[in-house]
Amino acid sequence: MTTLATTTIHDHDAANAAWWRHAVIYQIYPRSFADSDGSGIGDLPGARAKLPYLKALGVDAVWFSPFYVSPQHDAGYDVADYRDIDPLFGSLADFEGLIADADAAGLKVIVDLVPNHSSSEHPWFQAALAAGPGSPERERYMFRNGRGENGELPPNNWKSVFGGPGWTRVTETDGSLGQWYLHIFDVTQPDLNWEHPDVRQEFLDILDFWVQRGVAGFRVDVAHGLVKDPALPDWDGELELLGPEDEERPTSDAPMWDKDGVHDIYQSWRALLDSYGEPDRILCAEAWVNPPERAALYIRHDEFHQAFNFDFLECPWRAADLYAVIAKSLEVCDSVGAPATWVLSNHDVVRHASRLALPIGERRPNGIGAADPQPDQALGLRRARAATTLMLALPGSAYLCQGEELGLPEATALPDDLREDPVYLRTGGKELGRDGCRVPLPWVAGEPGLGFGPGGKTWLPQPTSYAALAADLQVGVDGSTLELYRALLRTRAERELGLGSLARVDGLGDDIVAYVNSGLNDRFPTLVLLNLGSDAARLPDGAEVLVASGELTADGLVPTDTAIWARI
Repeated sequence: MTTLATTTIHDHDAANAAWWRHAVIYQIYPRSFADSDGSGIGDLPGARAKLPYLKALGVDAVWFSPFYVSPQHDAGYDVADYRDIDPLFGSLADFEGLIADADAAGLKVIVDLVPNHSSSEHPWFQAALAAGPGSPERERYMFRNGRGENGELPPNNWKSVFGGPGWTRVTETDGSLGQWYLHIFDVTQPDLNWEHPDVRQEFLDILDFWVQRGVAGFRVDVAHGLVKDPALPDWDGELELLGPEDEERPTSDAPMWDKDGVHDIYQSWRALLDSYGEPDRILCAEAWVNPPERAALYIRHDEFHQAFNFDFLECPWRAADLYAVIAKSLEVCDSVGAPATWVLSNHDVVRHASRLALPIGERRPNGIGAADPQPDQALGLRRARAATTLMLALPGSAYLCQGEELGLPEATALPDDLREDPVYLRTGGKELGRDGCRVPLPWVAGEPGLGFGPGGKTWLPQPTSYAALAADLQVGVDGSTLELYRALLRTRAERELGLGSLARVDGLGDDIVAYVNSGLNDRFPTLVLLNLGSDAARLPDGAEVLVASGELTADGLVPTDTAIWARI
């Protein structure tokens, strides 16, 4: 066996580490996962029927994007009732049945929570409109008088991240033009006032409501956005969908993002969840913040348990960049005693099976259309499989986005008249938005709608390429992306990689990313090697390949854009 030159960058976790410190969690976007009634929209009974599939995949938990009562102006992220299921997706009884089946299968269920804003159809906002200026009801939201001689100008120059102005003026009950309300997102998503005690208590009660129904935790939408600078100053920075456009500028410079006051809120939430005792109920932050040290503040011992590692998701496909991001991620998480939480795709970004085929180092687009340069599907899938193989070898927790285990690419040929994302609608098509990563899954290649539901309807059309990637064509097929994921998740659990120590391996070449994850208490030394060079790479002598993201050469070399795990 060749002696490897290694540098330890992360120590192993404790033998009794809580489940969430090493869990692999699968995102279900309900409307696109599985349809039980033929409506063309996925639902909770459809998801419930697929729990055996998820158990066989090997994940530990599922995270559901919003299924609450909603007018669906932003795919359910505009919530009108936080304590009930939208009939589009089923009923509370359906949810309770799903929880029972998931528990029987050993799968935990995490639900989305949307605290930055409600729907404009929420009873609180409707009451605020009716009550008028100066009322207690309006204090629950960010209502302000306008500037200008007659209040005709918005209170400041903030924009919506979905495009257009961030303020909308209301017509009062007497027919006059009145105050303005803030909506950092869509006009139908008024921002809540988190300085108001009613708002704080309401969300504690919402947390309790869902814990009492058996959920294992909450993914928190826009966790960095709840508290605004109270002066509401003008701000000349540019916003993109999930943060400031200038990646080098600290997120906290923006008056609407990453204010220190959010941490008091999350400390109260953590105290509530901890009060229930074992097993742990968790909070996972969607916090698009920089620098990484700011993200670490969200995962201190008395706040969130996890925070998505978006720096890893955004990382260019280069060895030096990957090494730097992984080292920094572990460093900042270790500084507060939290696990790293790795992710490559979700419902807000171009799927990584397409994104990784785009020009390396360029800013990722917010959607890809038919008129845009098309990613090479074979290249993207090869890199996506390798990227996931690297990710699942890293210690900590990881999130998977539905369909990535099938190798699904972004849907890049959607007709514009079928797009529903408010990003597309509010920018007049300048930004295509997120519909392309939200297309219904293909389950059975030979059925209408690729088996998404009875009758073959799908709320968005599926690309022709999805037929060859349907789940039924991949189950049990050696080399399929689904079987790769199953092998990775099985081997990750067997070799305790989520709990392991991690050492960087040097001396194998400038275009090689390599680590040794030794598992818990150094019991299972596992080499993960990713080749980003143009030439095939030789494995260290004596390395026994356990899993490979793609075929090796006839003489056992690792081709470009391929990753392996090996016993050493």
